[in-house]
Amino acid sequence: MNTKKLLFSAALTAITLMNPFTDNSKAMAQNKLFTLEDLNFGGNNYRNMVPKNQYYTWWGEQLVRYDMEECYLVDKKTGKETLLFKLDDAKNWLKEKSGNKLYHLYYVSFPYADQPLVRLSGVDCRWLVNFKTGQLVWFDNAATSDCYDWSNTSRAASYLSDNQLCVLNGDGTMFQVSKDASTKNELKRNIVYGESVYRQEFGIEKGTFWSPDGQKLAFYRMDQTLVSDYPQVNTFERVAKYEPDKYPMAGEQSHYVTVGVYDINTKTTVYLKTPESTAYGKVTDADDYRNGFVYFTNVAWSPDGKTIYLFELNRDQNDCRLVSYDAQTGERKQELYRETSDKYVEPLHPIQFLPWDDNSFIMQSQKDGYNHLYLCTLPKNGGELKVKQLTSGEWVVLSVVGFDKKNKQVIITSNEISPIQCNTFAVNVKTLKRTLLDNGRGYHNPTLSENGEWIVDKYSEPTVPRVITVQNTLKPTIQTLFTAPNPWAGYDVPEYSCGTIKAADGVTDLYYRMVKPTDFDPNKKYPTIIYVYGGPHAHNVDARWNYCSRGWETYMAQKGYLIFILDNRGSENRGAAFEQATFRQLGQIEMQDQMQGVEYLKSLPYVDADRMGVHGWSFGGYMTITLMTNHPDVFKVGVAGGPVIDWKWYEVMYGERYMDTPLTNPEGYEKCSLIKQAQNLKGKLQIIIGMNDPTVVPQHALQFIHECNIVGTQPDFYVYPGEGHNMAGHQSTHLHERISQYFDDYLK
Repeated sequence: MNTKKLLFSAALTAITLMNPFTDNSKAMAQNKLFTLEDLNFGGNNYRNMVPKNQYYTWWGEQLVRYDMEECYLVDKKTGKETLLFKLDDAKNWLKEKSGNKLYHLYYVSFPYADQPLVRLSGVDCRWLVNFKTGQLVWFDNAATSDCYDWSNTSRAASYLSDNQLCVLNGDGTMFQVSKDASTKNELKRNIVYGESVYRQEFGIEKGTFWSPDGQKLAFYRMDQTLVSDYPQVNTFERVAKYEPDKYPMAGEQSHYVTVGVYDINTKTTVYLKTPESTAYGKVTDADDYRNGFVYFTNVAWSPDGKTIYLFELNRDQNDCRLVSYDAQTGERKQELYRETSDKYVEPLHPIQFLPWDDNSFIMQSQKDGYNHLYLCTLPKNGGELKVKQLTSGEWVVLSVVGFDKKNKQVIITSNEISPIQCNTFAVNVKTLKRTLLDNGRGYHNPTLSENGEWIVDKYSEPTVPRVITVQNTLKPTIQTLFTAPNPWAGYDVPEYSCGTIKAADGVTDLYYRMVKPTDFDPNKKYPTIIYVYGGPHAHNVDARWNYCSRGWETYMAQKGYLIFILDNRGSENRGAAFEQATFRQLGQIEMQDQMQGVEYLKSLPYVDADRMGVHGWSFGGYMTITLMTNHPDVFKVGVAGGPVIDWKWYEVMYGERYMDTPLTNPEGYEKCSLIKQAQNLKGKLQIIIGMNDPTVVPQHALQFIHECNIVGTQPDFYVYPGEGHNMAGHQSTHLHERISQYFDDYLK
């Protein structure tokens, strides 16, 4: 590990020195300047200023490239392309067919390795077409419905119609699974089917799960009857209209969730007999429910479709169990695995069965302090689960990409080489040998072929905008398919660098990114802005193009600011101890680490310590106000977007994981609340929110401003009517212009 760290440190230095966007290239730049229309994702010219891309998908082991109007078969060894079909061909195949509104070939897929069938997605329909004969094999017209989910084995689809869960069989027959969902014309969404639950925590991104044979559909049912209604208001009506959100705050009543299983052959539904569940998931006793609360997450099917696996997590989120259920009867079969913690356990990944062994699966866990893979073998006749650790070390598995079936390998991405990199490895299940499958640099996003013998890899490095390659998983000879040109050629580009400082504990390395002003002069002093997020499940610094710098940072560097970004303890992908250092005291350890960054900045002769600002959004908004009010003599200007103010107003799942409840951790909630800090505000602070934010509800900002009114401090406040937690479309450009102007007005 030490050797790898030394090598990576040397590589960082070399990359910074070789960066073509540093001072050496400025003579060529001709002083061409960026605008926010170029650099902000809502800008009118943004598409032309990001690295160009190409799009690939797998047809079994064959590689297909597609764009808006054409699909090509790609020779993996040479990169040579052969036309498969065009958009006009596809339109001719669908001529006079139902829902013929196909405008592009994006989202094409080839679901069957042994058949020349392509799945096309249109405005109001999806089709399965034989692209060699032009024959229409299958279609459905539920394509625009909410929560659409398709099984390529049975060709059945699930979707929502007026919020009711429905299933469209492969023969086109429709069945309505639910009958009691809250419809779209109802004011309150009390009963919800087939959607993600628990506010998309625990890795949950959807609410329906097809069995491998496509004959059964597992789905979430969520009863929100006892959840408080947060009073959002639609101000775009002639008379403002009350449109409440169901928002369970920390320590309060939360969702009641059950898991149903619909059988498309018998047209019947059973509910898993999970703890405190009833036949239809009715809530009858709020006190019993509050005390016996269990989260059900990471739904997975056995290969034969007879068993469902769930991770069940108690409300304190410190006791997690892997449990199996009979998919036919709903009966609880066995508790297979249990993991506890004195802080929290956070299941984020469903188990994944080995393609070559129906009795063994991969499980991810941080049980040894870092997220790693474990090979689990199912017991026979009620015995214990056999668990074998496959990966280990002071690094984390970032993802399981898939399986190399022929060679019995698991393909993963990890940050083994460096905490700020993402690289692809093959892990041999028998020998545990790990083989690096990429160039060992940068940040990689691999896609695996059906049998896992080939990989398409999209990656970038600090000085490389984007490269796409293809290679075999056993013989990693890399064939480059595409290299994106530098979209910023000819512009006056700042210098991007990366390094480490020690955390407040004096031991832990923290990674930072620095963006120096264009035409940087080390003999000058520059106003400096710290951009901060700092919260769980995110990081800002990695080894992508320009060290993953945001466009706004480049814009501000062009205007003469130095920008500094530090990933403090509590951020992701550094192991449990690093991430859980903030437990029950959100904002405190993070603030200590960010102040270490401030001390580092003060040591630099070109940083003007009297002109220091801070900006962040969401958790970063919370950190902005935390820093502004706890260190009022350090920060002259701050812009806090969508800030949390008091964790008792944040939602149950996230809030209680990191803070416990207001009842069990009153000291922590009191210490971390920013209400009492309002009196300490000294510099210029602008708070910006979306007026209908369903994530960090407006109550946070409004209560802070109310307290400022009482104690006599003077923040500025701006709202975006009708907007949520982030500004959509071109309003994002407006937002970043406002942020920029605020620093120009008060920090420059």
